[in-house]
Amino acid sequence: MTKEIDTDENNITKEDVLSYLAQNPDFLKTTPEAADLLVPSKDKKNGRKVADFQYYLVEKARADKANVEKQTQDIIETARSNMHNQTRMHAAVLKLLEAESFQDFIHIITMDLNAILNVDLTCLVIESDASHAAALNLNGIRIVPEGTISAWMGAKEHILESDIYGVEEIYGGGAGLVRSQALLRIDVSAMTPPAILAFGSRDPNTFQAGQGVELISFLTRVIERSMRAWLNVPG
Repeated sequence: MTKEIDTDENNITKEDVLSYLAQNPDFLKTTPEAADLLVPSKDKKNGRKVADFQYYLVEKARADKANVEKQTQDIIETARSNMHNQTRMHAAVLKLLEAESFQDFIHIITMDLNAILNVDLTCLVIESDASHAAALNLNGIRIVPEGTISAWMGAKEHILESDIYGVEEIYGGGAGLVRSQALLRIDVSAMTPPAILAFGSRDPNTFQAGQGVELISFLTRVIERSMRAWLNVPG
């Protein structure tokens, strides 16, 4: 209940007003017309800054408008980036479909995709023992001992890492360039050894944990199916 105040102007003091407002904090809410009678100031008095309601309302409106504009711009930029990445992925898939031989297919993966996807290194890493290493001796394919990929990937289908240093087993002599990477498991068939597709970038933030992987996962699935066709193995 709103507390009454003595309206005899000779008896009303500043302290009375402050006391009344302290006991009725919703006074301006219930009596908004009172705000029209106030003369706010931004001047400092006694070391305290008196609130100018209109000033702060205007500033809040400006801040809200700026925040909405920033959010809108962020959405637009994200949409543009997603569309650009999708266009790149389409170009990559079309390029893979143009391969005229298996060696040409591997060359496209490990060389041409770098420019198309704007990464520094793309590597195909395959597990093999010494007896099968010679059969996989194609430029662009890197061979690692059996069990290596399982040790790297565990049960994960993909790993995205930022602010790292590339390892030579994956990137060879280019490992020193790599500061972020995406590793994606390649599952061609039960008849082929474990493999991964590795994308490396010199930008520490190109790949980061938590990023969406829908597009690069789609590219990986395209590569898997194309490899089955080239190697003539079942899925």
